[in-house]
Amino acid sequence: MSKQDGRGRQVTDADSGDLTATVLHVDMDAFYASVELLRRPELRGKPVIVGHDSARSVVTAATYEARRYGVNSAMPMSLALQRCPNAIVLEPHFELYAAASKQVMGILDDVTPLVERLSIDEAFLDVTGALRLMGSPWQIGAAIRERVLRETQLVCSVGAGATKFVAKLASSRSKPDGLLVVPRGETIDFLHPQPVSALWGVGATTEEKITRLGIRTVGDLATTPVDTLRRAIGDAGAERLHELAWGRDPRPVSTEREEKSIGHETTFEHNVSDRAELHRELLRLADGVGSRLRTAGVTARTVVLKLRFGDFSTITRSRTLAEPTDVSRRIYEAARELYDQASQNGRPVRLIGVRAEQLGGGAAGLGLWDDDEQWRDAERTVDGITERFGSAALRPATLLGKQTRRRMRIE
Repeated sequence: MSKQDGRGRQVTDADSGDLTATVLHVDMDAFYASVELLRRPELRGKPVIVGHDSARSVVTAATYEARRYGVNSAMPMSLALQRCPNAIVLEPHFELYAAASKQVMGILDDVTPLVERLSIDEAFLDVTGALRLMGSPWQIGAAIRERVLRETQLVCSVGAGATKFVAKLASSRSKPDGLLVVPRGETIDFLHPQPVSALWGVGATTEEKITRLGIRTVGDLATTPVDTLRRAIGDAGAERLHELAWGRDPRPVSTEREEKSIGHETTFEHNVSDRAELHRELLRLADGVGSRLRTAGVTARTVVLKLRFGDFSTITRSRTLAEPTDVSRRIYEAARELYDQASQNGRPVRLIGVRAEQLGGGAAGLGLWDDDEQWRDAERTVDGITERFGSAALRPATLLGKQTRRRMRIE
């Protein structure tokens, strides 16, 4: 069974007037799949998987109908189709998801300036300053859900709590299409019956370690001596989980989001050893990385190449540039040189990736002479055309030839 298949859902049906749950977590429901269904409304109510229909692909997203068969995102497509043989597989369209996300985030920005974007489909809001104008957290959450549905035809779930952790947990418990408010005074009653895996930072390894102590619920962990937890999972993890188990989470909603890196990678349908084809793929990946740098208004000083060979061995190589850049061509040239140096006699490549690191302010090309000026101007022109007409409207000529089936992951 999927971890988020909609069963065990909790919602707050009516406004209690509580004003203490001022942190909201808004999370779009099955976002990528829901956007695809806007184009294919006849598939509503059916198990739909978003991803490339190939043996090496993974699930990008799945509708709740597919999740009830045990299908999860990041699952190998082959396993997903074993669990749900009648699923309908749709190719992803990332430019559509980006456009929908921009529309949703604009709605959230209208509620409060304190919006912390976590990803393309979720965000925290601090609505303390909006209470006088918009009402209680329940009323604000209901208004957000109604406006998102009306303006985008997409559904979101909203959790409200006194802390970020509680708000996020509440939104997950209200899925799909729900609103759950946890007043400050009810935080412990809400948290302690939850499974210990609900705590932020409890993955499979940590869960295994603490369940050996007989800890099954958040309440069990809350009443376990911290020294006992330290011996099992270390000092930092023990302190953090103990605080969360008692509803203590001092992190504020932050409007500043610092990306540590921007990268794209591709897994090929069949291993590729042709150098020219791999150069073309590097150009495509570098083009995407540069575009995202320019959109974010940042530059990168380091370019990283990732190669996974047919035997699954993986290497990374990096190069620090003389000057930070947001120019795709410069990123491509660095990545190509790294590949040529690391290609190891043409060994077949299963996965190839390009990543930009050491991100900083977007003051690229401000020196007395800017060798990349023409490339930068041309690429920004392409950015404008792409934003208006889509990613397929204009592409480097090198990429117009034969296409190799692949799946792509965006970091």
